[in-house]
Amino acid sequence: MEALIGPFEVTFVQRALWGGVLVSLTCALAGTWVVLRGMAFFGEAVSHGMLPGVALASLLGGSVFVGGALAAGAMAAGVTVLSRSPRLSRDTSIGLLFVGMLSIGVIVVSHSRSFAVDLTAFLFGDVLAVAPRDLVHLAVALAAVAALALVGHRSFLALAFDPRKAHTLGLSPRWAHAALLALVTLAVVASFHVVGTLLVFGMLIAPPATAALWARTVPGIMLGSAVLGCAATYVGLLVSWHAGTAAGATITATAVGFFLLSALAAHVRGSLTRRTSPLPVPPVPAAGSESTARSERIPAP
Repeated sequence: MEALIGPFEVTFVQRALWGGVLVSLTCALAGTWVVLRGMAFFGEAVSHGMLPGVALASLLGGSVFVGGALAAGAMAAGVTVLSRSPRLSRDTSIGLLFVGMLSIGVIVVSHSRSFAVDLTAFLFGDVLAVAPRDLVHLAVALAAVAALALVGHRSFLALAFDPRKAHTLGLSPRWAHAALLALVTLAVVASFHVVGTLLVFGMLIAPPATAALWARTVPGIMLGSAVLGCAATYVGLLVSWHAGTAAGATITATAVGFFLLSALAAHVRGSLTRRTSPLPVPPVPAAGSESTARSERIPAP
């Protein structure tokens, strides 16, 4: 029992746990729509597109969080504008901005004397270095994401399953899509300094994808994703403590491991269901029914 609880008696591990829980809740709200809407590429692009803002803020001695937020906002706005062009697909717009922002970020970072250290911190973060003020920022971001997800739930639902029906319901798919981009961007910006840009993408995708294999409603996917994300945080920190591995990467690897196990279990369940379910029997028309009477009137050859 000491092995399961002992590591969390240390103050910085406790803060890491709380930070991971807040990130998990935030990513559960936004990641559910990323999975349902098929926006994984956008989530990855935003997580890497923050590099120019983070690099400039680091070089100028400003707030890394603000720099990343401005760069991510510019990325989301650029995707919104370019995707309106009838000659460019959304994936093409995202890919162009993704490569452009990442290239600018690498150029800026290359002027720093601590290039390798800065880039490693940006990509992988340091969940064990979460400070009390970081927890406050994460809590505020979670409240903002929850409010936006609640207000836009009806629009996001229509956009995810039937964009054409949104017009019928008096909704604006264009504004709903812009709000959804803002939701994902806010979640990524709030979480990247805890688990890094590469790893926040895993937390944004893996828990909702795992929950989607079993849940049948959007709130069910969000709840399952939150539980799985918190479980991955606890297990990842525990394994990291005892195995001496990188905490953020271990958390994300645990979340992906949960998905692989869940996908395997879902596959096995589906196979067993198909084997045990009886073959469908065609319905027999009732005596005197129209089909029976009609067949009886057909003369035998």
